[in-house]
Amino acid sequence: MDRSIILKADKCEIMKAEWGTLTWFAGQKLKNSKDMTLGKCVIKPGCENPMHSHPNCSEILVVIQGLILHTIEDGKEIEMKPGDTITLPPNLPHKAKNISNDDAVLFIAFSSGDRQTRGE
Repeated sequence: MDRSIILKADKCEIMKAEWGTLTWFAGQKLKNSKDMTLGKCVIKPGCENPMHSHPNCSEILVVIQGLILHTIEDGKEIEMKPGDTITLPPNLPHKAKNISNDDAVLFIAFSSGDRQTRGE
């Protein structure tokens, strides 16, 4: 018996913001994962998402395209390029700013199928 779950591309959840988009591929809300949330974040040139945190899960972010300046709660800034990865523990406030001339594309994974966000 096959226990895999297929989610077709047209069933993904896309959230638009002034700074860019979030596309969700897996998670509890999509009914294809109770254990993880997976998505893609696109940040427009010169834009940034708001400072936020995730109280119930860790986040792993991988830069796929562009350059970002990742800021964490104490103001520490980390410049990240394609292939760079950052792991963020629960409750750590952070944000990403696109410092390149093209869209920045980030792959994001969370350790909960029911990712919660504060401050978004």
